[in-house]
Amino acid sequence: MKPEWIAVDWGTSNLRAFAMGTDGVLAQATSDEGMGKLARDQFEGALLRLIDGWLSTDKVTPVIACGMVGARQGWVEAPYRSVPCLPVDKGGLMDVTVTDPRFTFAIVPGLSQANPADVMRGEETQIAGALALSPGFDGVLCLPGTHSKWAQVSADEVVSFQTMMTGEMFALLSGQSVLRHGMVDAKGWDDAAFDQGVSDALSRPERLAAMLFRLRAEGLLNGLSGDAAKARLSGLLIGAELAAARPYWLGQAVSLIGADKLSAAYARALLAQGVTARLLSGDECVLAGLSRAAGKV
Repeated sequence: MKPEWIAVDWGTSNLRAFAMGTDGVLAQATSDEGMGKLARDQFEGALLRLIDGWLSTDKVTPVIACGMVGARQGWVEAPYRSVPCLPVDKGGLMDVTVTDPRFTFAIVPGLSQANPADVMRGEETQIAGALALSPGFDGVLCLPGTHSKWAQVSADEVVSFQTMMTGEMFALLSGQSVLRHGMVDAKGWDDAAFDQGVSDALSRPERLAAMLFRLRAEGLLNGLSGDAAKARLSGLLIGAELAAARPYWLGQAVSLIGADKLSAAYARALLAQGVTARLLSGDECVLAGLSRAAGKV
């Protein structure tokens, strides 16, 4: 099995590689050697440990990568491209010098916005993939995650975008704050508690800090279950995000790109506001975006 080219999604925690042929994915491999675990001189070795068996001595295989591999702390810093612009431009890839003659390596740059200041790395490739999968789409793309992104797209360009630290805040509050004591027994989910959190935060986002502590108080005084506390925490944070992102989604066509469970939570919250969002697979979008960067679509 010798691929035509190799697609790489290189995040902070994980490295994923896909051997690509004319009809799509031939094979895939994953490791935990993400950007956060590697010194600059260790990236090529980490990549070769994953793709060595796919490389041939009788041809040079192009490798196209997106994500944190192009960050300041990554293999080589790929300078941001400023919006408004195409999310991915084949002519704007950052070429990286490698020692192994069997492959070439190029990085998809992230995007930046001057005012208000914002940046993204990796999400631009998913956005490009979403546009490749939905030709002619004009509207808003939401990418839920550790740092959720809301991007306004028009005429195949990213016009503006906004980042929310919702996922990171959820992880910190549920795992390291005083609220963690009320969630240690959480094993399931409570849709009603989630809905209440979304509604409360959308109605009074300025009261978010007080509503968060109320989760602890209700656990102590009223027996609020761990499932309900965790679901309402998620609802409060997503509701606050929707309140801040209202100019993006109000009256717009919205598509969600990401993991199924998290995207479904955002879709549920948006539906309560009268917005029916389309759900797109994050994996499909990143592969379509890398294919566009490679000039294959």
